[in-house]
Amino acid sequence: MPPKFDYSDLRILEGLGKYGPRNVTDVARKLGMPAETLRKRLKRLTSQFFLRFNVNIYHTYLGLKKALVFAEAAPGYEDLLFNCLRQNDFWISLVRCYGMFEGCVGVFTVPNDHCVEFEQFLEEVVKLGVARKSQIFWCTCFQAIHSRCKWFDRKSQTWDFRWDEWIKKIPAEDTELPYTLVDPKDFPIKGDYIDVFILKELEKDATTSFADIAKMLGVSSQLIGYHYRNHIVERGILEGFEVSDFRFGTTTSNFFFFLFKFDSAEKLAKFASSLLDKPFVRTLGKVLGQNALYGYIYLPKPEFRRFVDSLSKLIRTGFLQSYSYVIQDLQKS
Repeated sequence: MPPKFDYSDLRILEGLGKYGPRNVTDVARKLGMPAETLRKRLKRLTSQFFLRFNVNIYHTYLGLKKALVFAEAAPGYEDLLFNCLRQNDFWISLVRCYGMFEGCVGVFTVPNDHCVEFEQFLEEVVKLGVARKSQIFWCTCFQAIHSRCKWFDRKSQTWDFRWDEWIKKIPAEDTELPYTLVDPKDFPIKGDYIDVFILKELEKDATTSFADIAKMLGVSSQLIGYHYRNHIVERGILEGFEVSDFRFGTTTSNFFFFLFKFDSAEKLAKFASSLLDKPFVRTLGKVLGQNALYGYIYLPKPEFRRFVDSLSKLIRTGFLQSYSYVIQDLQKS
């Protein structure tokens, strides 16, 4: 039987996402546990499970606009479509998908003054016959969700998905969205070359030391530390951290790309607020200028139907207008 996370493991992962993995001693203090205990548990977790630590960048402050792209492949050209999309250097995430269509889902960060050219690139992929169609949704930056312990029963050490309770509470949720999910007024460039280089490395591995980054650039680690604290953090370019894991199991769960549509900004805000502390949500993003929300959802396979049934109930009550989704193909990503 494969190993499973227990409550303490989940609490540590939640803390590492919320406070960042760069200072384990500080995380241990905030969680109220000995630093050595956290280090030992983290060592065990990294040896037994897939774990990845990344930074979550507020790309708006680098003059970049986020694009969520759904591309349906022409039959027989699925791999070619994937390779075509990879040729565009603006992608930060690109995966194969299936479900409502066979194709790709990509997240691209495009310079604000090059959005038209990017749209033309996608149109050309369709004209070449590699894709049947493509949809692009310009989005806000993404809000990472750190919740791990909610809906996990500490006594039985099992998950308890309370779908009915969730949908009942949505109408009473807050209507104030996190700044990451608010349409930006502009796209200023607040970072320089060194800032972008640091972020590039931390986006691959948030635990990379300043000394290692300094060696890559041929500068001092003190200079890297200065840029990190006084530019990246102080100017708000770093939104936070993200921990990737398979807390529901590698073979017993799936990742989904959902698009939720609403008939009012208030309903969107309440729905988004209800997801900010849920363990089945990885990231959220709002579609610019629309009452639409993107969600990167992670669910145990038996819970997927219950989740969709809950969305159907929200549609029948008039709270949710519509939803669509595709499933991430982990074998082709």
